[in-house]
Amino acid sequence: MKLTHIERGKARMVDISEKKDVLRIARAEGFIKLKTQTIEAIKKDTITKGNVLAVSRTAGIMGAKKTSELIPMCHPISVTSITVDFDILPHGIKAISEVKTQGKTGVEMEALTAVSIALLTVWDMVKSMEKDESGNYPGTAIENIRVMEKIKKPMED
Repeated sequence: MKLTHIERGKARMVDISEKKDVLRIARAEGFIKLKTQTIEAIKKDTITKGNVLAVSRTAGIMGAKKTSELIPMCHPISVTSITVDFDILPHGIKAISEVKTQGKTGVEMEALTAVSIALLTVWDMVKSMEKDESGNYPGTAIENIRVMEKIKKPMED
């Protein structure tokens, strides 16, 4: 297996200039475990910092757009669509992102970044409700962040 980002011990960005532009779509998901009372407060929109899902959605979209600034060997790309959605479950919230581009490289890193930033924002907005008596977060956890699907389709004329 050849490591394309390392050449003679030096990191480098992979040259994609010869690749053809294609429609590229990536979907990612992740989950944050939360207390039942926190989930109820999110549903009722009573969190003191504001509407958790609206702010987290916006943060996820903004994060996806900044991916190449955060991940050193990630190409800056022209993203054509970013969505971040949430499923409220009994013990937490699932974030789902879909990112699209028409280009030479995929958008799975952008989809993963969108989910990660969205979930970190959820945590930031509800952390006061998640603390225990000692100021720790024993049950709160961000987990299972993964690429669910990666699609590559030729461009239509």
